[in-house]
Amino acid sequence: MQERKFMNTQSQWAKDKDGSTGWMAARTQAVAKLGRRPFVYGALVTFSVLYYYRPEDFVPGLSYIPMARIAGVIGAVALAFGMMSGGRAKVPQVVKILWLLLLQMALCVPLALWPGGAFSRVFDNYAKGVIVAMLISMAVVTTWELRKLLWIQVSAVALVTVASILLDHFRDGRLQGIQKSILQNPNDLAINIAISFPIGLAFMLHARGFRKVLWGIALVFMALGVVLTYSRSGLLALILSLAICVWEYGIKGKRRSIVVVTVVALVIGLGAALSTAHYRARVESIFLGNIEGSGDKGSLDARKALLKKSILIAVKHPLVGVGPGCFLLVDQGWVVAHNSYTELAAEAGFPALFLFLWAVGASLKNIAQARKSTHYKEDSEFRLFTQALWAGILAYLAGACFASTEYTLYPYFMMAYTCAMVRISNQPLTDPVQGGEQRRLNRAIYDRIPQPQLISGR
Repeated sequence: MQERKFMNTQSQWAKDKDGSTGWMAARTQAVAKLGRRPFVYGALVTFSVLYYYRPEDFVPGLSYIPMARIAGVIGAVALAFGMMSGGRAKVPQVVKILWLLLLQMALCVPLALWPGGAFSRVFDNYAKGVIVAMLISMAVVTTWELRKLLWIQVSAVALVTVASILLDHFRDGRLQGIQKSILQNPNDLAINIAISFPIGLAFMLHARGFRKVLWGIALVFMALGVVLTYSRSGLLALILSLAICVWEYGIKGKRRSIVVVTVVALVIGLGAALSTAHYRARVESIFLGNIEGSGDKGSLDARKALLKKSILIAVKHPLVGVGPGCFLLVDQGWVVAHNSYTELAAEAGFPALFLFLWAVGASLKNIAQARKSTHYKEDSEFRLFTQALWAGILAYLAGACFASTEYTLYPYFMMAYTCAMVRISNQPLTDPVQGGEQRRLNRAIYDRIPQPQLISGR
């Protein structure tokens, strides 16, 4: 009887549409069909955790370990492994454009004002964004895998925001992130919140029970965090993000509660914020400049001057700029342009700006393509994430007008996610039962099918 059970189990693994036999053959064909690369995906998850959570900022002793370099090595090894592991993975247009942008930046290095600093900026910073985009396009083939990456991003931003508020982590009256790097500066923290907010809202809408409550609390803290950073660019990006979310989730998605809650929250939140003279003056300074009580300290006028300066440098050096990361050396001003578009043109020439905008446009085209898919129409989770990425990218485009983000990784994460959405939408849509089985299979060991064991004894 036991031997018969074993034979039945073995024959069950052997069944395949193509008529192939053997569970190993079935697994191999499934892996080849989806283009799965388990090691690459595992390395990608590790890279994302190290980038967003930055454990070296909180775990004693890790600060002495070059975690950033380790993350870069993990990404590079994973990329090399994925390219050598065989299979035909079509490189998305967005990734091709980012590789061209890397080439353009590399050509600018020898002619830079500071070649050593330009080399570091290109290959220690921007190149990681290209690697991340390539890894995501190679490894992410299911909604579950994409959801894990999105969860890492939004959970890190939410946790840093909540902890920063509860620990009263303020400097000069503005909220700062408790970690270093991308979530420390008030403006960068606010922009990341605006980008991640629609993703968090998608998780809340898809969650049930206590998890829905947790996501709701996190979103409240994230919105409050933008206000407490006193970031005008972050506020504008969040308002745009909220407007898209209301339209996509509330009006088009026929969720009236989203519209009602958002309107009530905006009225109460903005009413409370604008009732404070300092914050009201801060918001008014967006249009009126350095008015009394805004705490502007001339920053708006300074940024106008930096904008003009970056445009002028781009016109004087249209092909290769002054070198990646070298804008702050011009006139020894030691400040960035606070505009990703004009700074990129000033540092790497107009070809770099064209390629960057082309990559963004291709990402938006990816979202438009995903919207036309069967997955978008029939898979509610896929639809929520597609709408969230749409809102997040538009929020980034607004925030990038007031911050230098061209060498950070998070915009390239967002672009790469859209490539994953297209790849997922091209996969056959499974029924709920099969989808559940696939998710359980992924949770086990990505795509590993356990080998049936012979039960000894009679």
